[in-house]
Amino acid sequence: MTGAEIDISPKQDKGVLKEILKEGQGNDTPPEGCKVTVHYTGTLLDGTQFDSSRDRNQPFEFDLGKGSVIKAWDIGVATMKKGEQAILTCAADYAYGATGSPPTIPPGATLKFDVEVISWKGEDLSPDKDGSIEKIQITAGDGYTTPNDEAMVEIHLIGKHGDKVFDERDVSFNIGEGANVNVISGVEKALESFKKGETSRLIIKPKFAFANESFEFNIPSDATVEYTVTLKTFEKAKESWSMDTDEKIEVSKVFKEKGTKYFKDGKLNLAIKMYQKVLSYLEFKKDPESATEEQKALVLSSNLNMALCYLKSNNMFEAKNAATEALLVDPDNEKAHFRKGLALLNIGEAQLAADAFTTVLKIEPTNKSAQLHLNACNKTLKEQLQKEKKIYANMFEKFAKKDLQREEEEKKKQPDVMSSLGEWGKEDREREPSEFEKENPNILLLNGSGEFKDM
Repeated sequence: MTGAEIDISPKQDKGVLKEILKEGQGNDTPPEGCKVTVHYTGTLLDGTQFDSSRDRNQPFEFDLGKGSVIKAWDIGVATMKKGEQAILTCAADYAYGATGSPPTIPPGATLKFDVEVISWKGEDLSPDKDGSIEKIQITAGDGYTTPNDEAMVEIHLIGKHGDKVFDERDVSFNIGEGANVNVISGVEKALESFKKGETSRLIIKPKFAFANESFEFNIPSDATVEYTVTLKTFEKAKESWSMDTDEKIEVSKVFKEKGTKYFKDGKLNLAIKMYQKVLSYLEFKKDPESATEEQKALVLSSNLNMALCYLKSNNMFEAKNAATEALLVDPDNEKAHFRKGLALLNIGEAQLAADAFTTVLKIEPTNKSAQLHLNACNKTLKEQLQKEKKIYANMFEKFAKKDLQREEEEKKKQPDVMSSLGEWGKEDREREPSEFEKENPNILLLNGSGEFKDM
């Protein structure tokens, strides 16, 4: 109802009073966390204007409920519909407090804001802030804590593609391992912002949906999908910074075992993720000198297993990197050199691959697979050499032809000496030499003009 001033402060202490000037559209109001776009004019109680986005002709954007504006705005704008315009009267405790905001806002000032909600969009949860994971809260959760990586969560989800519901169920899993139960990474990332009991709608673009995942739902890889998710309950995982060395080693063993299981199940991306967690917990590269033999063994095996996973998933550059990391722990490791050689051979580095397989044979001369791959490297190198010779031969032949063509063109540009002598008529051929010509036999007649030049 327009015209009536109502108390919308949570404590009903008249800290925020709202008077609707223009009704909005529909029934939806902006949820916490969304980005709201508004126009506003701010005045003191005596009507003195201290700020206006309208005067600047530049709407104002802010994240609702995140403390980026005064408390009265977080409260008042959350009650407004799209297109609604209202006066918010804000007591000092809900505005700039006892100190004010000099020089425009006096200490302890009550303020009036004429606010119009233009639009809002969901909270951007994507790592690159490119809108690829958008969250629109439906029901707020309880408390302040949220799940972390590896937290055990129990959720209810409804997945939609267009108007079709393709997934609806209750499911429990550790965040980071959702792919094991057909939960896309966009849902996992979003859950780290949920509070217990919260329900939110998620709009997830392909790169965090099905572009890099292969699930049972037959959703196109370029599809943007929508999930409505309720976080029923969760148990936070212990943070690595709060663990001592022994605890980190034990947790790393668990991740390594999970990685091996996922590898055997053909879930290579999950296996890689588990091995990466081992390396993250042990932090071997920060201080390799102080690492125990047990830590080194875990780091070595995780890098070796990662290299194998990358080879099987045809990611040769990462396979090479993982094998190289393994060699930092054990420079004479046969498997590390072999897997590095395979990666190098597949990215066209035949000579470096041959060096790797040669090293394998020095470590273990009976390694038949290394010998076969070394032979393949040598064959490739021979073929490359022959191809290069052919390329150079063709190149030199082209250069020779160009040089010959250039010489011919230069000859054509030079004057024809014999032509310049003119046509010798019968009289000239048959005439007797002059006395001057008889006395100077080495003189050449250049033209018919009677000019002579000493040779």
